[in-house]
Amino acid sequence: MLHNPTIDEIFFTRTGIDKARISSVVSNGLLGMDDGELFLEYSQHESLVFDDQKLKSASFNTGQGFGLRSVLGEASAYAHASDLSEAAIIRAVDTARAVNYGQKNINAEIAPPFGTNTKLYTDINPLKEVAFERKIELLQQIDAYVREREPRVKQVSASLSGQWQAVMIIKPDGQVASDIRPLVRLNVSVIVEQNGRMESGSSGAGGRIAYAQYITEANWKKLADEALRQALVNLEAVPAPAGEMQVVLGSGWCGVLLHEAIGHGLEGDFNRKGTSAFSGLMGKQVASKGVTVVDDGTLPDRRGSISIDDEGTPSSRNILIEDGILTGYIQDRLNARLMGMRATGNGRRESYACQPMPRMTNTYMLGGDAKREDIIASVKRGIYTAHMGGGQVDITSGKFVFSASEAYLIENGRITSPLKGVTLIGNGPDCLTKVRAIGDDTVLDDGIGTCGKAGQSVPVGVGQPTLLLDSLTVGGTQL
Repeated sequence: MLHNPTIDEIFFTRTGIDKARISSVVSNGLLGMDDGELFLEYSQHESLVFDDQKLKSASFNTGQGFGLRSVLGEASAYAHASDLSEAAIIRAVDTARAVNYGQKNINAEIAPPFGTNTKLYTDINPLKEVAFERKIELLQQIDAYVREREPRVKQVSASLSGQWQAVMIIKPDGQVASDIRPLVRLNVSVIVEQNGRMESGSSGAGGRIAYAQYITEANWKKLADEALRQALVNLEAVPAPAGEMQVVLGSGWCGVLLHEAIGHGLEGDFNRKGTSAFSGLMGKQVASKGVTVVDDGTLPDRRGSISIDDEGTPSSRNILIEDGILTGYIQDRLNARLMGMRATGNGRRESYACQPMPRMTNTYMLGGDAKREDIIASVKRGIYTAHMGGGQVDITSGKFVFSASEAYLIENGRITSPLKGVTLIGNGPDCLTKVRAIGDDTVLDDGIGTCGKAGQSVPVGVGQPTLLLDSLTVGGTQL
């Protein structure tokens, strides 16, 4: 049986650091500050890529370090190092205090995090769970399976990645919070060719789970089949029309548009600074009736879930928009304190080398009462997007541009031709007011989301039901 080391073994027994001594150093070093913490991290990460019928790359990395933050007023000072030692931490405390010299306290308090024993995922280290040879065999099986199924397949790429992260947060008041976070992902990409035309499709899944379920034949075949299906659909795609028209967004991964165009605009830092399109709209109608958006980091095993955030605050289920009314922001401790609000458990960082900031976890829209088939049947001419690709959004204006990786034309209430070159252009706040029908089929994505902000990346989840938008600009190649 695998031995999973305890948090104390990872950060104190292994390093020789005295826990009580370090807690005292943090308490004394941050005395007089508005807030701050010592963040300890130890992580292992592996990645395997099987491409063009051979193992293209295999990597394994181990990292460790700490970050020490002092917060005074609106300013924060941060020092970090990969050296997990008492001497390095003491130097970091001195540096952080010096940087904040001359700053003024702000008379705003925020309650300390409340304790929790909630465990949202296993603490098994997936990197040690399955032998390296078995992982390679899995990727070989996927490659062979896809090629045997379809002679038009030109290339198959299958990748497997895993991470095991242990974190501990020590607060100046002596509170200690810790978490062990697994994270795995399996991805399959396929390129097919027909009469000189090449198209691609991809599918993936993951979460804060062990590798075990991806080793099962039924699960990896499901991903391989989906990637192949998308690629073959795209072989038949015709140029997309352009102009203003009704758009039906599919359930699940299409929630990435909600994440980018609306979710980022509801993060506390942008609203405190007045740079979000949603600034100053708390309590106002910002979306159609029936639209309810939540950010929930407490969903078991989900990719975006966290038992505690990276400031030690327990994760929570936060209602951001309720029945069209703006009711909440996504908050870390610093912005919550300065805005006179509560921290929502969304203070996240990529690693010990980064300061925390308000970030999403699993952000999705709740379902309504409409049936998917009825929504599609109500559209005379429009676009149905089954899967979204990449996109860009301007937080200040709310304007966005997204590409659809799988889309279809809707004609007289029926899905007809697959389309290529579909882009969706709009404005996040305006888009919310154009929701005309909300499906009863809310699902979250399969666990593939990674969110970037200010140079930091964190795992997230997205989701939504089938949605009908009354009008959206579609960028296509056929007028």
